[in-house]
Amino acid sequence: MTNDFTTAMRRALVRSRALDPAAATSLVQEVLGANGIALPGGLDRRPTRAPLENPFSSLLRDGCQPCAGGGLMQGLNLPGLSGLPAGVTIEVPEGARYERRQHSGPAGSRNYTLYIPTDRPEGLQGVVLMLHGCTQSPDDFARGTRMNEAAEQAGFLIAYPEQSRAHNMQSCWNWFRPEDQARDRGEPGILAGLARDLLEEFGLADGRAFVAGLSAGGAMAAIMVDAYPDLFAAAGVHSGLPSGAASDVVSAFAAMRGEGDARPRSRKTPVIVFHGMSDATVAPINGDRLISGSGIETRHEGNGRTWSRLVGRDGSELWRVERAGHAWFGGDPSGSYADPLGPDASAEMLRFFTSLPWR
Repeated sequence: MTNDFTTAMRRALVRSRALDPAAATSLVQEVLGANGIALPGGLDRRPTRAPLENPFSSLLRDGCQPCAGGGLMQGLNLPGLSGLPAGVTIEVPEGARYERRQHSGPAGSRNYTLYIPTDRPEGLQGVVLMLHGCTQSPDDFARGTRMNEAAEQAGFLIAYPEQSRAHNMQSCWNWFRPEDQARDRGEPGILAGLARDLLEEFGLADGRAFVAGLSAGGAMAAIMVDAYPDLFAAAGVHSGLPSGAASDVVSAFAAMRGEGDARPRSRKTPVIVFHGMSDATVAPINGDRLISGSGIETRHEGNGRTWSRLVGRDGSELWRVERAGHAWFGGDPSGSYADPLGPDASAEMLRFFTSLPWR
C-alpha cells in the first residue's frame, strides 16, 4: 500500500473522530478511486450531507481490505461505545430483572443483556431480540428506545445482543458482509441460536420469537427474518435496509445513499418498518424497499409531527415520518440516536407483534 494511501486513510480517520463523517467519506472515496478501486455507478466523490451515524464505520471492521494487517489502526485512539453517563443505571420495576449474560453456540458467541418483566398470570407474549446500531451498547439502546418499559406493559422478554469491537471496530452488526447474511453461519447463526435458547429456557412456543433493530441493527433484523422465517414470527426495522442490499464496503455506501438495485423482497413473514423522511444517514427509499406490494395508507399527526402508515396486504406496516432523522422515534434522549417525538416505535412494534396470529 502506498504512503499516499496510508496518509489519506489516516486523515479520514481523524475526520471521523472529529465527527465530520461527510469529509471522511469523501476522503475514502477519493483514495479508493485514485488507487484504481472502481466505485459503483452513480457513487460520485462529492461529500454527502453529514449523517448522524458515521458511514466510515463500515470500513473499520475485521477484514477491511484497505485496512488489512492492522497497521493503519496502530496508535489511533478510536472512539468507544456510546454508553450511559457514569453512575447512570438501567432501573427496572420491583420483581423485574435486567441480567447480563453470554450465549455460545456452534456459530460463535456474544454477550447480551436480558430484560425479564414482572410475573403475570397470562405468561409471556414472546421474546424480542433488539439489535443496536453502530457505536451503541445494550444499555444505551435499552435506555434510548424505552423498550424495557414497553415490554413491561406488553409482557415480552427483551434480549439485547452486544456487538463488540473484536468483531467490528465500531460495534456495527456486519449486515454488508456475505458471510453474515446467510442462515446458520456468522452473526445470523449466533443470533438465531440465542433466540432458540431463550424460547426453550422460558418455555415459549415456536413462533414467539421476534427481532428488531436500528440502522445497522435494523439491516441485520431484515436479514434474520428472511433467513429464518420458521423461527421469527415478525421483525421491526427502524431506519434500516433490506437484506441483500450490499455485499461489501463500497456497495454498503451506495445502499445507504439509496443507490444500487435493491428491490422489495418477497417474504412470508410480516415486518413493521419506521423511517424518517429527513434521514441523511440511511436514505428513506430503503424503508420503501422493505415492504412489497400495495396497501391502505392513512395519515396521522401528533406531538407536532406528521406521519403516514401504510398497511400492506400481508399485514406489514410502513411508517414514514416527516421531518424526522436517523433516530428511534418516541425514545429517551438520554440514550444515543433517540428522538423523543412520536410515533412511539417501541410500543407500536410490540403492538404489531401481539396482533399477529400465532403459528
